[in-house]
Amino acid sequence: MGGAGKLGLLIVPLLAGASPAVAADLSERMLPCLACHGAEGQSQNENVPSLGAQQASYTVIQLYMFREKTRVAEPMNEMATDLTDGDLQSMADALAALPAPKPPADPGDPTRLEHARALIGQNHCNACHRPDFSGRESVPRLVDQREDYLLKTLREYKSGARRAYEPIMVEVLQPISDADLVELSYYLAHLRLNRRASG
Repeated sequence: MGGAGKLGLLIVPLLAGASPAVAADLSERMLPCLACHGAEGQSQNENVPSLGAQQASYTVIQLYMFREKTRVAEPMNEMATDLTDGDLQSMADALAALPAPKPPADPGDPTRLEHARALIGQNHCNACHRPDFSGRESVPRLVDQREDYLLKTLREYKSGARRAYEPIMVEVLQPISDADLVELSYYLAHLRLNRRASG
């Protein structure tokens, strides 16, 4: 079954009170999203995040920021222009229902992973994102996210190039070196949910 068909099957139960036409329309509108972010919840495109199992509350906020242009990243701003608040929620719910992304086959270098675990403990990253980095409410899921996207995002938060809806990310990242941002991104991309982050 193609991406559109699978997404349609996910959306229909999420829109239990909506007509089949509404669900079909949303499925059609999300095709460009899935083309970049992956119909199976896992992105295959450089610097494009995987959105499978992402916290719906977080995704709604990001889509809202794209729509209002408080977060600038084309083509997202243009694609979000005409979305209603209901559209934002329905899309976020559908993406949250997609399969979670898988970690790389490579389990990761133990020395690098241990260094990153120490950084996490020092900076309390797991206090907000949860010990397993699955996220909660408006705090995003980071486990098994694309490494290149994670590093890009951390650098943008630190530099101020990406606007945060809460200032805590900017504050936390200021004392962390770029080399350590590389290690944090590596760790999160290789993390398995059955291997809990310590710290």
